[in-house]
Amino acid sequence: MAESTDRRELRRRQYLSLGLGELVAAGVFGGVATWYGADLGWQGRAAVAGAVGPLVLVLVAAGFYWLLARRWVGVAPMPRAIALAYLGLGLLAVLLLAGGLVVTLVAAPSTAWLVLLLLAWGFGVVELVNYSLRRLAFPVTRWWSGVVQGRTPQLARDVRAGLAERP
Repeated sequence: MAESTDRRELRRRQYLSLGLGELVAAGVFGGVATWYGADLGWQGRAAVAGAVGPLVLVLVAAGFYWLLARRWVGVAPMPRAIALAYLGLGLLAVLLLAGGLVVTLVAAPSTAWLVLLLLAWGFGVVELVNYSLRRLAFPVTRWWSGVVQGRTPQLARDVRAGLAERP
């Protein structure tokens, strides 16, 4: 499994960038949702939390994954305990997305808010799929050809490898 030092360092730098980027995105989504949702009343805030909360969870989990993966990339599989934690986080994200959709549909303060919140919720679904089931993040110029290849996301491969490790 060991790879060259140069290749490993390149991947570690990429993972640092990806991890910090996901954490910044989570902060931006959470901050904007908090700012604009503050004046919506209890139901409106619940709708915002139902739509944006699962997205923030997925982004934070992804950000920490990339930062943690810098420890083992190119030298060892993901530690089993971390793989189990990410399996649990994936299940939690699915449950929060399902519950969040219901809350958003029931509590959205207006049709315009509903549309906006459903877009945010949908982005959470796309991010979860991108990290758990099928890689969707490719450069625009080769997005379609990349998606059609049906690549397994790095996080999913790492979790699988970590679960295969003996306890």
